[in-house]
Amino acid sequence: MAELVRYNTPGIVLIFLVFSITRADLPGTWELIVQDAGIASMHTAVTRFNTVVLLDRTNIGPSRKALGRHRCRKDPNDAVLKRDCYAHSVLFDLGTNQIRPLMIQTDTWCSSGQFLSDGSLLQTGGDRDGVKKIRKFEPCDPSETCDWVELQDTELITGRWYATNQILPDGSVIIVGGRGTNTVEYYPPRENGAVPFQFLADVEDKQMDNLYPYVHLLPDDGGNLFVFANSRAVKYDHRTNTVVKEYPPLDGGPRNYPSGGSSAMLAIQGDFSTAEILICGGAQSGAFTARAIDAPAHGTCGRIVATAEDPAWVTEEMPFGRIMGDMVNLPTGEILIINGAQAGSQGFEMGSDPCLYPLLYRPDQPIGLRFMTLNPGTVPRMYHSTANLLPDGRILLAGSNPHYFYKFNAEFPTELRIEAFSPEYLSPDRANLRPEIREIPQIVRYGEVFDVFVTVPLPVVETIQINWGSAPFATHSFSQGQRLVKLTVGPSIPDGEGRYRIQCTAPLNGAVSPPGYYMAFAVNQGVPSVARWIRIVL
Repeated sequence: MAELVRYNTPGIVLIFLVFSITRADLPGTWELIVQDAGIASMHTAVTRFNTVVLLDRTNIGPSRKALGRHRCRKDPNDAVLKRDCYAHSVLFDLGTNQIRPLMIQTDTWCSSGQFLSDGSLLQTGGDRDGVKKIRKFEPCDPSETCDWVELQDTELITGRWYATNQILPDGSVIIVGGRGTNTVEYYPPRENGAVPFQFLADVEDKQMDNLYPYVHLLPDDGGNLFVFANSRAVKYDHRTNTVVKEYPPLDGGPRNYPSGGSSAMLAIQGDFSTAEILICGGAQSGAFTARAIDAPAHGTCGRIVATAEDPAWVTEEMPFGRIMGDMVNLPTGEILIINGAQAGSQGFEMGSDPCLYPLLYRPDQPIGLRFMTLNPGTVPRMYHSTANLLPDGRILLAGSNPHYFYKFNAEFPTELRIEAFSPEYLSPDRANLRPEIREIPQIVRYGEVFDVFVTVPLPVVETIQINWGSAPFATHSFSQGQRLVKLTVGPSIPDGEGRYRIQCTAPLNGAVSPPGYYMAFAVNQGVPSVARWIRIVL
């Protein structure tokens, strides 16, 4: 059987004949890691201790994980459980696959988050009693018992629900937007408080479509922000709180919540002066308000050089229409697009036709050859699902709850299973190419030259890359703070005993890599090592 696939560029239409192949022929493998995590993860983040924070919302009734030790949350305003002894956040240990309950006090429904430079997870806003709350999770060794802490000495200036967080070059965090909140504010708080951001108001429509804006820190002077909402984007100077550039609109309808596209910034490399943004998928305009659960999703993608003087969108088309997909920066510089549905929109009971096929986006290929269809999964992961890169190169899949409460007897039930997807670079036939990092500094400073020592089973025949990726806060089809940086490296020099020495230069400033912890991968001929955590400091 064959199908036509269409790719669009300005003034050019390319049509390719694509032949269907069996599932066994497609790259990538799946594995079930945990049968029952106890909660459906709406928000997910990987810590430097190789643990994973999974977070749902509090006012959802009983989960499948008890808090234990007579720990209960008391909320007289909770319509479901005024005395709630169930966990709505858990910590997953990648080393043992064990789950430990964590305790959240206020509602984290559709909230936002970001790792700070010290490695602690900042978590902001939510609904009801959580709308102005600021929380922190300071990760610890799996043998210890760290837990969520709600800050008592500070809170958000404006309540924020469906906002986006992004760490800045100085280590502070900007918090952008939210439902009915067309402002930005900062953590730690700035003297000028919440600052109006008229752009968010300008792009708001009848069904919002400006929620969870896509925010990317650009590697330009001062670290301006690329902010995309609905179908438009601006360059925003967070130092002066002004818009310094308006980008052309992206055709194809609304892309943000509740229209459910996704976005990622391509790997930053070379002289670090160029940043390209990719935005894919989305719902039909008005599908959310019309409750058109069968309305086909868009398959279009837009790609733009956000740092160019005269930027323009280049469009292409995925093999599948997709909403609620997640985009993950792989250690190689490719992007995995996974999860989602092929019809409807974001929202409870609003999606249909799950998209089980992941896609590999290869940015260096010509248009028409960039998308590769991968081995499909079997578990529908639609609204409120997440995807996160792990240090071993796999992608962790969690969540999916298209219902207001937990509902297990449904066409698309609340999903408590945790899976992992292994890209083709982890296949056994590439094991002889997989490097192992033997030595790497734990801390480096901006501009510092340092050595990384690796071993590889087969002789090295080309330059080994050292690429480091952030650990983002994944929620609602966008990974807040996600970025991959390909470091400047020298040749791989034999160092005796089968080792190779690679001289690396850390980025010069925080606009390229904000201060904090990164997963550092050695990549040999497209095959990444297990990452080692490294911290870059001011």
